[in-house]
Amino acid sequence: MRDAVRRARAALAAALAGAALVAGLAGCTADGEPLFGGKPRSPRDAIRIVPEDGAKGVRPDGRIEVKVPDGRLERVQVVRVEDADQHEVTGRIADDGLSWRPDSGTLRLAAKYTVDAVAVDGHGRRSARHTSFTTVVPEHRFIGYFKPENRSTVGTGMIVSFSFNRAVVNRAAVERAIKVSSQPPVEVSGHWFGAQRLDFRPRDYWKPGTRVSVDLGLRDVEAAPGVFGIQHKEVGFTVGRSQVSTVDAEAHTMVVRRDGEKPVSVPVSAGAPKTTTYNGKMVVTELYDVTRMDGRTVGFGGEYDIPDVPHAMRLTASGTFLHGNYWAQSDTFGSVNTSHGCIGLRDVKGGSPDTPAGWFFDRTLVGDVVEVVNSRDRKVAPDNGLGGWNMDWNRWKAGSALR
Repeated sequence: MRDAVRRARAALAAALAGAALVAGLAGCTADGEPLFGGKPRSPRDAIRIVPEDGAKGVRPDGRIEVKVPDGRLERVQVVRVEDADQHEVTGRIADDGLSWRPDSGTLRLAAKYTVDAVAVDGHGRRSARHTSFTTVVPEHRFIGYFKPENRSTVGTGMIVSFSFNRAVVNRAAVERAIKVSSQPPVEVSGHWFGAQRLDFRPRDYWKPGTRVSVDLGLRDVEAAPGVFGIQHKEVGFTVGRSQVSTVDAEAHTMVVRRDGEKPVSVPVSAGAPKTTTYNGKMVVTELYDVTRMDGRTVGFGGEYDIPDVPHAMRLTASGTFLHGNYWAQSDTFGSVNTSHGCIGLRDVKGGSPDTPAGWFFDRTLVGDVVEVVNSRDRKVAPDNGLGGWNMDWNRWKAGSALR
């Protein structure tokens, strides 16, 4: 089973009936991108969503609304995520196509929601937005938002990651209340990155076929003076086949090793000399059929803004992607590094399953590992995305509050 993010993207792509989907804002792309008949309207301008992206403490009876100034909304999906079970908030698009509102009911306390909307404006240009928000957590309570999705199938490099809404002082008590176990059994250890993030992993990658259970016994656990947990549930996921891909930035190749199959070498283009790609092990955390890449979101100003980058796979929280590239000459791949730090695979506009990018995207799971070597950059930080595999086991265990 693909993860929920990918399923949502696929559903939205279908709603576009073959047109390009712009889903969210992303990190980097190659130099020399073409002109697109004038600068497209930003999805933030075309589709207006309440609550705003990243909003926290939204009231259960708070307003949810999606609007466009002209044209029409084609699809809106609001889903409660990072919970034991997903739940879609039903609603309807107004007869004039300019707005969407939920049917009825209230939001759940201490929950995370995503909003995906697709629209076509008055000039026939399609755009999309992906936003998220969290609802209010009762006073003196805390909650842990977690990855991966419950009941998902993931790659062997998946790391269980918790993000807490409040700073945790009593780290040992919180870590002790979260039990990560597996069949077949392996030792699993936690590691704290600051006061609000706790990750769990085994010594080595999970074995294919492993079933992992995560028991959250946080209810009434005191995380800080007078702050208690409210979660008591068990979630889990299954580890799929093994796939580890090694990108050699100097040789401009990516060798894909999948268990039981002969390694396949794919030509790539990595980060240019002034905007190199991180070295080290990175884990795929999100998959987008198509996404927007805007340099302003990652500190590159207006150097690029491409609305329809195909087959995009997120590798770091800071904006490193492995993605399809249709704007560079085909002989770029395998010969020269041209991007702002991402890894590019040859593709066509709109994406195709028959290109190297489409082939790799269709074979990828959240949790797959991509390791970059021979880049003239530092190693990716272990807390940048799910970069914890860049720590040896002793250092990882030293970050546990239970040592």
